[in-house]
Amino acid sequence: MNWGDTEEEAAFRRSVRRFVRDAFPAAYRPDPHAENGLEPEDVRGYNWPADLRSADATRAAGARAWAAALARRGWIAPRWPRRYGGADLSATRAFILHEEIMRAGKPAVNGLGVFLLGPTLLVHGTAVQKAEHLPPTARGERVWAQGFSEPEAGSDLAGLCTRAVREGDQYVVNGQKVWTSLGHHADWLFVLVRTGSDPGAPRHRGITFLLVDARSPGITIRPITDIRGAAPFCEIFFEDVRVPVANRVGEEGMGWYVAMDTLSFERAGLGTTIKFDHALTDLIAYLKTEHGAEQLHPEWDHGLRSEIARRYIEVRVSHQLARYAVAREDAGEVPGHEASVNQLFSAELHQRLARTGARAFGPHGLLWRGDETQPAPLDGAFTHLWFDAVAATFMGGTSEIQRNVIATRGLGLPSA
Repeated sequence: MNWGDTEEEAAFRRSVRRFVRDAFPAAYRPDPHAENGLEPEDVRGYNWPADLRSADATRAAGARAWAAALARRGWIAPRWPRRYGGADLSATRAFILHEEIMRAGKPAVNGLGVFLLGPTLLVHGTAVQKAEHLPPTARGERVWAQGFSEPEAGSDLAGLCTRAVREGDQYVVNGQKVWTSLGHHADWLFVLVRTGSDPGAPRHRGITFLLVDARSPGITIRPITDIRGAAPFCEIFFEDVRVPVANRVGEEGMGWYVAMDTLSFERAGLGTTIKFDHALTDLIAYLKTEHGAEQLHPEWDHGLRSEIARRYIEVRVSHQLARYAVAREDAGEVPGHEASVNQLFSAELHQRLARTGARAFGPHGLLWRGDETQPAPLDGAFTHLWFDAVAATFMGGTSEIQRNVIATRGLGLPSA
């Protein structure tokens, strides 16, 4: 396949570059000492949902202004129909938009609401749900978090225990979610709960998909500090939380199938290819400088060049996988097992790329930030990448889960 831009796509790419150059608020600058989230679309120095609620008035104003500039063009949710605040772009043009924003080092806006919930509602939501939730999300006014994982049900999602009991036109929800990315910055949550009561039924039966206002009485949110000292996720407790039945997405007990589509959108992996390409390009450029050469580990001439070449090839493979997913979207298809291929490959590449940077810098690669007397290579970018990579092969589903999906749904092999 030839993934090169057509003449029209090249013109669109140029227009995006001009827009980013002219529209991004000059005062909205990256904070080199702030940790971002762990999502593939994150750009170091920014965390848009956190910035939106920052105590720094300039930072919060910058986050709002950037969202407003994108929203005016429908570019927060470029794939969505115009009537919901999108731009009705093709998957290819949306990829170009996303790519250019990331390459410019600017943050994405409203990540999970746009990349996960929006496509899910467009497929499974009611007309009322779409009208209520999509426009404010596309304006950057409603931030979402995903309440799937639980203390005893992370990758084993079918084992979730959070229960919802129907009382008239409401569900009463009790239970706990954990590792909820950006949940403490969210206005709304999309949550999986158990509504079935038949102990003999398969575990994935009786699961229901709900939209929950994060400010509902009975919800307690506690941030969790990660290995970097940041708090990109949290645990959420539900105690007799009342949720309108009208907030159910799909039929009662059929939330597993809705969630599988959501996870397919999550695992399509469009952000990682740009993030890794940028990181590797910066690494190669830095190692060619005099200062970079001085900090090289002595093993540079003992296989490291070949290792960097392998990482370059793998990043290009990641790009091909991402563009294949885009081509399928343009054909009107929902990503299937191919999304798990992308998730598996990009997660393991994340760790290999981080190890390559650590090997290149040797002891210097342990510097988190450095100072004037001993600057960290690339301002510690690969040290941060290394810490981020620890969770890569179980965030969004473990590598074992992805291999099972590929084997059973992609290759037609029997379940173990």
